[in-house]
Amino acid sequence: MKISVVIPVFREKGIAALLEDLLRQIHIEEAGTDTEILVVDGAPEADTLTRIGDTPVLRLSSPPGRGVQLNHGAAAAGGDVLLFLHADTLLPANAFTLIRQTLRDTRLSGGAFSLRYEPRTPGLSFIAALANLRSRRTRVPYGDQAIFVRRSVFEELNGFAPIPIMEDLEFMTRLRRQGHNIRILAMPVRTSARRQLREGILRCTLRNLCLRLFYHCGVPPKMLASLYRRHEG
Repeated sequence: MKISVVIPVFREKGIAALLEDLLRQIHIEEAGTDTEILVVDGAPEADTLTRIGDTPVLRLSSPPGRGVQLNHGAAAAGGDVLLFLHADTLLPANAFTLIRQTLRDTRLSGGAFSLRYEPRTPGLSFIAALANLRSRRTRVPYGDQAIFVRRSVFEELNGFAPIPIMEDLEFMTRLRRQGHNIRILAMPVRTSARRQLREGILRCTLRNLCLRLFYHCGVPPKMLASLYRRHEG
């Protein structure tokens, strides 16, 4: 079972550390099992790709927009399973083994990991706990939980919608409504809380909640993206 790790980036300064962690984990965990990494840069100057150096990954340029970049990477990927990983998220130990074990169950179309913010503070841990409770109840995890899906299912659903925001929520909601089952794994990814710490935990959380509420109320994603940028710290 080949896994393709698709990483969308946009002027990402920390890409080298992420790739180092991924390659170390692949080497330790898999001993040559089929896995590939694709980095999809949405910046016009593709500056993140220049930071990769000679790291053994597939480098792709794409028009900006996370959904567009994810689709671009998936189209170039050769894996049976697509793992969509944010550039500020680190996988748990044995992540690739856990994914393969999970998808041995043919009733499952995909899944995601639980969420943990780094650094760990009481406020961020509380927010992560609420997010994990929500994703388990709704079966709609967010992109920063490292969503993975069978390639055949991804293609059946025509991939992510080319929208500027909420592409993860839209895709996983569509997956659920089409009757596909997923599993939320107990092991957490470690996602950087840099945005929450920069903007303020309360402000960032309330903003995100409002954006999701507006999305569910039918506000167009283009307008939501404009609001997100306007209120981003």
